[in-house]
Amino acid sequence: MVVSLLLIVVFVLLLLVIIWLPFLGQNNRPVQPSVRDETNVALYKEHKAEIEQDFEQGKIDQENFDYLMEELNRGLLQDIEENENKQPEAEGNIAITWPVVTSLFVIVFSFAVYLKTGAYEGVELAAQVNSGQMSEQQGHQNLTADQQALVRVRQLKMLTEQEPENGEAWYMLGQALVGAGEFLEAAAAFDKVIAIDGEHADLYGAKAQAMFYAENQEITPPVQALVDKALALDPLDPSTNILLGMHEFMHQNYQGAIDFWQKVIDSGRESVNIEALQGAVAEAKSRMAMAGQEVAPTPEVIDGPQLQIEVSLSDEILEKLMAGSDRVVFVYATPSGGGRMPLAAVKLQASDLPAVVLLDDSKAMMEQAKLSSAEFVNIYAIVSESGGAGIKSGDYKAEKLNVAVSTTDVISLVVDSVVP
Repeated sequence: MVVSLLLIVVFVLLLLVIIWLPFLGQNNRPVQPSVRDETNVALYKEHKAEIEQDFEQGKIDQENFDYLMEELNRGLLQDIEENENKQPEAEGNIAITWPVVTSLFVIVFSFAVYLKTGAYEGVELAAQVNSGQMSEQQGHQNLTADQQALVRVRQLKMLTEQEPENGEAWYMLGQALVGAGEFLEAAAAFDKVIAIDGEHADLYGAKAQAMFYAENQEITPPVQALVDKALALDPLDPSTNILLGMHEFMHQNYQGAIDFWQKVIDSGRESVNIEALQGAVAEAKSRMAMAGQEVAPTPEVIDGPQLQIEVSLSDEILEKLMAGSDRVVFVYATPSGGGRMPLAAVKLQASDLPAVVLLDDSKAMMEQAKLSSAEFVNIYAIVSESGGAGIKSGDYKAEKLNVAVSTTDVISLVVDSVVP
């Protein structure tokens, strides 16, 4: 195993010398378009041979072979056309692309060969068998990352054609298109998911991310509109807050980035890569320290359950309230097993609605009665006629009974009835 590894290392070093020697010895000579065309053709033949070999060995089927060849041919034509349109003075600056890309390819390919034939072969095969994905991975493992992305997009497009009402398939297609750099197509795919599954914060957040990249990583008015929709449905939506943090970080507002990312970390969502976000927060703090900026103290994290309540008014109730003065709204939770003492409560105005409120132990009215002391609760939204707490005749209300305090879903309360 050690001998094989040493041979591969020596072979790679020799190849790198061969690749870089012409570039280092060119003495800044301008590269003619014909030379670049020859380079593109050489790369084309190299990739073509790889694809043909994979097809002959049965690692890709006829459909994927035809698709990859079509993309390869299109890429060659585009490269040649770009070379014809580029100014001669700019050519010297991009000449380094060829040795860099080729070197990366040689290193990655050599490492892949070692993994395929060396000491890790048994481990890799066992992992593939255990995951139930051996046949699919063996079919694509020799393709480049770009080729794998194209195959993935094509497969998902076929699936959405066969199952046009499959929201999950459209969502996966949107994610795959983002990975392939087709951001506008990805946004259109997320629109399909919204049309099928309805409005959800994570869907608006996903579309906002796609549009963010399409707009050269800027939060333009269309992107901001999507962000606003997502946060109105879920103020703690991970994808939206991560996007906002990334935007702040790119504009060197590191404290703003930390605030958005820390909010996601504290939310405890299962789908979030906490370690990656903590690393991003640490990097932002490091940059603040290097710039001599003081990091704001991290807000105290409230342990225990947190219930997100989206409170809104029905059209009928809204029309009635608009005819009079503003009213007080109480949103609170009581134990489902009995007892009228609220375990958590929030007070706001009818003019604030629609709004999302957070009920947790910090909103408790008594130290002995907290949200964490119950497993199930009844949740109420009361628009008070008198302005006092409690449910009285003439008040407007909405309720949701027997809600598990452990839920992480946003709970919707629409005030649409009158207390008799």
